[in-house]
Amino acid sequence: MSLELKQQLSPSLQVKVTPKQIAANYILQMSSVELQEAISQELDENPALEQLETSACPICGSPVTGNYCTECMPNRASAEAADDGARIDDLPSDAAPRQRDEGDEFDPMARAEAEFTLEEHLTWNMHAILPRALHPVADHVIGALDESGFLTESDEEIAAATGASIEDVQQVLEAMKGLEPIGIGSRSIVESLLAQIAWLREVGGVAVPDIAEAVVGEHLAELGERRFRDVAHAVGADQAAVIATWDFVKANLHPYPTAAFTAAVSGHGQRTLVRPDVLIRRIDGELEVEVVESRRFSLRVAPIYSSLSSQLRSSEATEQDKQHVRDYVGRAKFFIDNINRRRATIQRIAECLAERQRDYLLHGVQHLVPLTRAEVGDLIGMHESTVSRATAEKYVMIPSGEVVPFSHFFTASLGIKDQIRKLIDAEDPRHPQSDQEIADQLAEAGIAIARRTVAKYRDELGILPARLRHR
Repeated sequence: MSLELKQQLSPSLQVKVTPKQIAANYILQMSSVELQEAISQELDENPALEQLETSACPICGSPVTGNYCTECMPNRASAEAADDGARIDDLPSDAAPRQRDEGDEFDPMARAEAEFTLEEHLTWNMHAILPRALHPVADHVIGALDESGFLTESDEEIAAATGASIEDVQQVLEAMKGLEPIGIGSRSIVESLLAQIAWLREVGGVAVPDIAEAVVGEHLAELGERRFRDVAHAVGADQAAVIATWDFVKANLHPYPTAAFTAAVSGHGQRTLVRPDVLIRRIDGELEVEVVESRRFSLRVAPIYSSLSSQLRSSEATEQDKQHVRDYVGRAKFFIDNINRRRATIQRIAECLAERQRDYLLHGVQHLVPLTRAEVGDLIGMHESTVSRATAEKYVMIPSGEVVPFSHFFTASLGIKDQIRKLIDAEDPRHPQSDQEIADQLAEAGIAIARRTVAKYRDELGILPARLRHR
């Protein structure tokens, strides 16, 4: 037996991740705040990178004076906005000119970046969800709020001052009830606290004591004086339950709505205001998608470095100086390319989501259709992991004006109402499920929803309660 050694070449394919791909993926998965920090750091470290100062309106392209665009001011005609591709309804427009400070901004993205007043926050949201004819009523209501966020005028006084009907005023006030800070527009501390309790029951996530409404609504003064025994006797509960309610009120409720807004803006509250990465707006019946980074900054290679780079061969500079220019210009181009790739990737994903979830965007969450990141990746020719990176910790402003996380678009189930209907259709007719049992099943499926919300959605679906469904 003999051993023989020989060499043989055989072709093979190997997948290797290049440094450029690693850097691109790293930038892709950044949140908007992290990206801004990365850009600031790169601008500090690389003299060849330059950020352009924009002096044109990001909405209509007109020259900007100070911090806002005079062409997008609310007292302009809608035709002017239409000529520039923007809808006047997308701006906080008023029926009459309003006096604003020089530093006010009417760009919707500036509104979402947390550096804004409560009045601007309310104006934007009220104008986004109300028909244009009710905007003057909304403005009057906002102006009638005191420093604590309470409404100082009755429905009749608002109607008389604006020439609107009582029904119109009530529609405006109902719209305000859904805005944060919850309780804004209430006429008393009790009304504000009850609104916050109802909201917490609606969204879930916080255990609300069963006696919270009774204690706060009828015995708030005694509760504040810590007369727990008296309150317990009045509401028919034990003293421990009243003390638990007192602890709940202290931990979760704000007696003055403006205090909740200040906490959120300053970052000291549990809920913070986020700025969207993508805008999805309804314009002339169609959904328009825009990645907002294109408004926030524009990067380029600094002209002086660009000029030096083109003259390197004919330049008499030292090899060290030439290498300095090559390194920094190459680094700047590399960084800009990755930023543009990130923007294009998010744009493609957002456009796909807008197409697949069109009914949800136009008609509400009950129209949400089943969709996974893998499906989106297949539709646009990307890997599921790329879709995950591009949508992680990023937010979308939908046509209703609400800012939601990208994850909101991805679900392996139908809308919550459809889920409730499916659970009820599948139940044993001899033992129908209670609203709490349905809520528990939804929680197991990863959908946190309060019993009260299940009851509301069930009523909207025209389904009887469990005791009446028994067959």
